[in-house]
Amino acid sequence: MNDKGVIRVLRDLVIKVQFDEGIPEVHEILEADNPQKTPLLVDSLEKGDTAVCLNISADRSLLKNMTVSRTGHGLQIPVGKEMIGRVFDTLSRPIDGLPPLDTTNMQHREIFTPSLKSKSLAPTEPEIMETGIKVLDFFTPFVKGRKIGIIGGAGVGKTVLTMEMINNVAEGSGALSMFAGIGERIREGHELYKTLKDAELLKSTAMFFGQMNENPVQRSLIATAAVTLAEYFRDEEKRDILFFADNMYRYIQARNEVSTIIDQTPSEGGYQPTIFSDVKSLQDRLVSNEFGSITALQTIYVPADDLSDPAVQLIAHELDSTIVLSRQVAEQGIRPAVDLNKSTSNLLTPEIVGERHYMLNVRVQALLQKYESLKGLVAIIGESELSPEDRTDYTKAKNLIQYFAQKFMVMEKATGVPGERYTREETLNGIEEIII
Repeated sequence: MNDKGVIRVLRDLVIKVQFDEGIPEVHEILEADNPQKTPLLVDSLEKGDTAVCLNISADRSLLKNMTVSRTGHGLQIPVGKEMIGRVFDTLSRPIDGLPPLDTTNMQHREIFTPSLKSKSLAPTEPEIMETGIKVLDFFTPFVKGRKIGIIGGAGVGKTVLTMEMINNVAEGSGALSMFAGIGERIREGHELYKTLKDAELLKSTAMFFGQMNENPVQRSLIATAAVTLAEYFRDEEKRDILFFADNMYRYIQARNEVSTIIDQTPSEGGYQPTIFSDVKSLQDRLVSNEFGSITALQTIYVPADDLSDPAVQLIAHELDSTIVLSRQVAEQGIRPAVDLNKSTSNLLTPEIVGERHYMLNVRVQALLQKYESLKGLVAIIGESELSPEDRTDYTKAKNLIQYFAQKFMVMEKATGVPGERYTREETLNGIEEIII
């Protein structure tokens, strides 16, 4: 069988390779016959004999009529304990300045082959993982094996909140942490790396970065690579995993850019026609089974602060809890800038958080909604003109809003202000003092 093809079309990151026989599979890796062995990812097949490929490394040395060889396998990453404590790109090349790994004797996994074992979900008792952050532990409890999202526009504190979560939850949890940096700023990646290093959390963390300076092909694949390593540790090492992704909207954005360069017709909302399967194929792998759990925290950028954006809605639909960060709250100087009325969780049930927590949440939500309805009236006639009952509830709600503000541990060096950390019991006690 002839496993050679010839490059017929070169258009930016899209390479079309023609085969006389031995047509490759979708997601197979081809290698250009050049010194770099440039990897090309088969995205689709057309005309029966042509593979439409993506130039993962954006190698500009490829030429028309250059021969290409099949590898017979998809894009692979090495998996194993050697990956812990390191930072990698999409092609599992170290980018932390440390020596490259010797992967000769390491097991390799294809990133587009989800573990079949992940289809077998193990029934487990809900286990709440305390974050030490009052507003999160009260409104959106972080439950082992479930998914939580931080939704917000630019500059409202998504990455800082994620860093605080990693710092508080990873420490002492006994779980391994996987971090996928998708299309975010290089500066933020450096800050996170330094934060984890200073907190001595790198020894239990593997990091993958495809930041905004990378081409869209690499940015669209980085989360899949990180999930593949998480699946390995869950299934083979039988470990509990904390999976952090910053930012899931950038994943959709990168997939949209790839869709554009391969000339796919966009959907009605302007996104790629495959947006639903792009989200589902990734989210469906972030699950727990009888071997271990994957607990996921994902940030979601909101373009133009529009929460109705179809990509934001699609990702949020896959989550158990959503924390909505608000620019209006941030402008009041409250950090974390959580919109208490828009943040939701389907994990806030008596069976998971207990009767006391559940009933307190019901009362707090009622007070906050009453506060919203009275706010316009207060702006016109003043708080003193409210009825005694309304004035009391309005004051309680104002005190609650201030109570959920908190200084972060990861910002201590930047602000000089000591960070705060609260147990769930301390949070509930504080709320009872305000509303009872």
